[in-house]
Amino acid sequence: MARLLRSSLRPYFTSQIRMSSDQLGELGKGAGKGGGGGGSIREAGGAFGKKEAAEEERYFKQKEKEQLAALRHHHQEEIEHHKKEIERLQREIDRHKGKIRKLKHDD
Repeated sequence: MARLLRSSLRPYFTSQIRMSSDQLGELGKGAGKGGGGGGSIREAGGAFGKKEAAEEERYFKQKEKEQLAALRHHHQEEIEHHKKEIERLQREIDRHKGKIRKLKHDD
């Protein structure tokens, strides 16, 4: 299940990252191609621009990790809920089968 989730989300995130990096130009080298400068430090370029770009990338990678972890947790909770529901329904089926057996026995 986890592999399926990862394999289905990977192309999406890869395309998003690729699109954003294409718009930025070379990270830390001054203003990007996307129309916005990205802030005065990044516009200046140089070591501070590179550091700012690296910190920004690190931030977004961390956010992505947190979102994927939350999504995994949500799906795990859903799985547990459905397992409990299956068990409850199986008990109901057994109860009804018992009633049918009792009715047949009374005949």
